Amino acid sequence: MSNILTLAYLVPLFPLIGFLVNGLLRKQLNKPLIGIIGSGSILASFIVSLLIFLQVKNGASDVITYFNFISVGDFSIPFAFQIDQLSSIFLLIITGVGFLIHVYSTSYMHEEKTEHFGRYFAYLNLFVFSMLLLVMGANYVIMFIGWEGVGLCSYLLIGFWFKKPEYNKAANKAFIMNRIGDLAFLIAIFWIIGKVNSVGYTEVLAAAQATGDAQVFSAFDLTGITILLFIGATGKSAQIPLYTWLPDAMAGPTPVSALIHAATMVTAGIYMIARSNILYTLSPLTLDIITWIGLATALLAATIALKQNDIKKVLAYSTVSQLGYMFLALGTGAYVAAVFHVMTHAFFKALLFLGSGSVIHAMGGEQDIRKMGGLSKHMKVTNFTFLIGCLAIAGIPGLSGFFSKDEILANAFIKSPVIYGIGLFTALLTAFYMFRLYATTFLGKFRGTHEQEHHLHESPAAITIPLIVLAVLSVVGGYVGIPAFIKEGAHSLNSFLSPVVAESNTILGEHHISHSTEWMLAGISTVLIIIVVIFAWTKFSKRPDTEEATGFGKVLADKWYVDELYEKIIVNPLEKLGGFFNRVMETSVIDGLVNGVGRLVNYGSRQLRLIQSGQVGNYVLLMVLSMLLIFAIQFFLRK
Repeated sequence: MSNILTLAYLVPLFPLIGFLVNGLLRKQLNKPLIGIIGSGSILASFIVSLLIFLQVKNGASDVITYFNFISVGDFSIPFAFQIDQLSSIFLLIITGVGFLIHVYSTSYMHEEKTEHFGRYFAYLNLFVFSMLLLVMGANYVIMFIGWEGVGLCSYLLIGFWFKKPEYNKAANKAFIMNRIGDLAFLIAIFWIIGKVNSVGYTEVLAAAQATGDAQVFSAFDLTGITILLFIGATGKSAQIPLYTWLPDAMAGPTPVSALIHAATMVTAGIYMIARSNILYTLSPLTLDIITWIGLATALLAATIALKQNDIKKVLAYSTVSQLGYMFLALGTGAYVAAVFHVMTHAFFKALLFLGSGSVIHAMGGEQDIRKMGGLSKHMKVTNFTFLIGCLAIAGIPGLSGFFSKDEILANAFIKSPVIYGIGLFTALLTAFYMFRLYATTFLGKFRGTHEQEHHLHESPAAITIPLIVLAVLSVVGGYVGIPAFIKEGAHSLNSFLSPVVAESNTILGEHHISHSTEWMLAGISTVLIIIVVIFAWTKFSKRPDTEEATGFGKVLADKWYVDELYEKIIVNPLEKLGGFFNRVMETSVIDGLVNGVGRLVNYGSRQLRLIQSGQVGNYVLLMVLSMLLIFAIQFFLRK
């Protein structure tokens, strides 16, 4: 085992130390020191992750066991980390993008009181620690611990400004909806234990591949377990029907939105399915379900994003849509393509969220894009980097989003031309709403107040430098996945991940379509996307969409009324049921029973008190009568 891999425990340890120091000593530390501790701990983790990645790239991988976590009879769960190609990629994404978000936060959150500033960085560090635990765990239980940790931290960070009731409601919504998926995940873990008597990835995946007399899982087992795991993934990764929490998560500070939506929490579901890829490959029914759920989520969220006017809400629904793309890739068996899009999405979506934060910072907290416009003249760095992010997510050739999205669409075409057509249409919607957002925000004339215009300025270096770094990554990040039809063998990410996701038969592994067809598909999507980009740029730079939506546009602006539907069919009935139990069961039945026992004891005590007359003769008489009663009972029992 490589010496570097033995240091893997340092990767989650540094953020944990940062959490403890900033959390416990936040009243004693000043803001610069809090920022250094919070950001420095993530930088230290990134450096160790980079060293681990270089070792793994040279062929090193290992399962490192530290101690026995749970032991019952012959069943045990070790506290162990699995360091391999898949986990090393995610370590770089989490710590790299996470570090940039921490640096950004030192400026963005600078107006907070020192105590709240320390609390914020403590939560951020704990969030990163939980996510690292999730991706490093060598079994499903350690993954689940990290899984629950990021759920807790998302609740704390979304509701960071807890004095606003609506923010607390958003935090509660995220926490509760995640619990629904988490329950399914937990049931799947128990199911796996019942079949394999282990939760380690190595043992579970080996058992799944066993055949003949050694077969452990039936087709029913595989389908049931994979569907339950997928339900867990729909909660964390915001897929239909458990997606509505994620847009409301915009209540948290903007860097939190970038952390949750780009590099960490929402990618947990994709990681879990990619890690369990053998189980899913052996369950075609589940893959079909994932394909259509992912496709429907991508399309639904893209339509909603068309009519949102809050800059962060547009990006939130964009995230839901892009997560749908990742699940579409998983459903077609293109696990590498899904991980590839996780990586490129982390770059350009973190860039877009942090760019939106820079805009909000300059606008004095304003988030309505209808009150912006013309910001390109005042915020040149933010404007340029935000444009790079928009071009990348739209899939313009040469930028990272083009390579990963094209790979997903090509795999969708292999599965079904219909799925490809819907996926391509969704990509066109993405290009349209992103350039509606860009043109309305940065082009044309300024539509805010005179005071806002007077204070417009570029953000400080702690904000713009992370934007520049992410913009560079959004450009070059896709070149690790150059498709085979451009250059054979140039998809280095596919080669790198092949030991972990060897069951993935994408177009980059076994070619199911010709290179000429791949060129044609890439050409069609590119031409159509460029046309849409030019149309949206021209339309909204000249006549921004500032009017209230009407007709079908209002349906989209109101998010297809899904939240209202959930309110009517789930929330209201549950509240009424809760009210019934409170009024009838708790007040009448439970309280009545408890109070009735109390009254009975009280009444009985009053009656028995009459016997205590103080007359010795009465006591002797009662004693004699009691003896006679006992003798009579014994006499009849003997008969």
